[in-house]
Amino acid sequence: MERKVGTISRGIRGPIIREGDDLVTIAVDSVLEAAESEGFELRDRDVIALTESIVARAQGNYASVDHIAADVREKLGGGTIGVIFPILSRNRFAICLKGIAMGAKKVILMLSYPGDEVGNALISYDQLDNAGINPYSDVLTLEKYRELFGDTKHEFTGVDYVQYYSDLVTEAGAEVEIIFANQAKTILDYTDSVITCDIHTRQRTKRILKENGARVVCGLDDILTSSVNGSGFNEKYGLLGSNKSTEDKIKLFPQECTDMVEAIQEKILEKTGKHVEVMVYGDGAFKDPQGKIWELADPVVSPAFTKGLIGTPNELKLKYLADNDFKDLSGKELKDAISDRIKAKESNLVGNMASQGTTPRQLTDLLGSLCDLTSGSGDKGTPFILIQGYFDNYTDQ
Repeated sequence: MERKVGTISRGIRGPIIREGDDLVTIAVDSVLEAAESEGFELRDRDVIALTESIVARAQGNYASVDHIAADVREKLGGGTIGVIFPILSRNRFAICLKGIAMGAKKVILMLSYPGDEVGNALISYDQLDNAGINPYSDVLTLEKYRELFGDTKHEFTGVDYVQYYSDLVTEAGAEVEIIFANQAKTILDYTDSVITCDIHTRQRTKRILKENGARVVCGLDDILTSSVNGSGFNEKYGLLGSNKSTEDKIKLFPQECTDMVEAIQEKILEKTGKHVEVMVYGDGAFKDPQGKIWELADPVVSPAFTKGLIGTPNELKLKYLADNDFKDLSGKELKDAISDRIKAKESNLVGNMASQGTTPRQLTDLLGSLCDLTSGSGDKGTPFILIQGYFDNYTDQ
């Protein structure tokens, strides 16, 4: 019988993961137990994905605000520090800011406006227009910002992040001065020691600061790149990708875990004879059209994956073929013509008009978005995702 189902994404329940747990065995057992319980079988090129959170937890990759403060003092001197372009997030940045402030005498907090890098808004562009403010050049003091825009709260969280971040710094024992600007070099009018907190534009920001005379420049990816007094760390990403664990502790992005995904792949092959792909995923890479929030606050969607997930899709656009090459066909004749074209497609369709409109993104980014939407970020209890049929096409039976 002809197959009638394409891609399936399943959330797979698993136990609560603790430090030191054997994730290879737990992941394999969880997927196989789900298959037996729900009556499905694994296939070649299925994808098993693990959320980065459980990987970091199993690794015990945590750090405290004291660890952050010690590294900040060591690398930036403990005086007046510029902290620029942070995202507006209690989960992602608040504990980092607390640790940074504990390692400084004064923090010059420079917020981008009207929103942060991932789309969290302080104010709207309409408000800027009405106030006659040019966000590309104008620098606002806190007093001017309040005069123009008042007490602004986040649309979804109801938090006034300007006040919230200010209070965090002072409660950590440092002075705070807040400004609003979108040019990185603005911070150098206040201090020459800077932590730039942007995620995906950080290399450009560091370059601009260094070219304009900064004495010390660190990104969040330069803090906790090695263990500080026994802390966790991430050699490649530092504090980037971290999440709040407690009021004084963060969970860092996972350390190197390619060996783990390859071990899961090997163990599934041993137990089932099926060659699956395996990946670790964090944030998906999608944007909310209502709140304008771009979900990707991690430095990458996937920090580790098996080799079969390298690359981008190589697909033909069915509606293009139906509306152009085979516009005079219908029914079985149309289906057969499209099927034959798919079977004969080139291994690289870059530049082919019949592939226009297909998503030009890395496979791991596409799969990570699907995983993130499937698992959610709340209480579903499905830290493993099984995706089946993703690499099938119209001709597969």
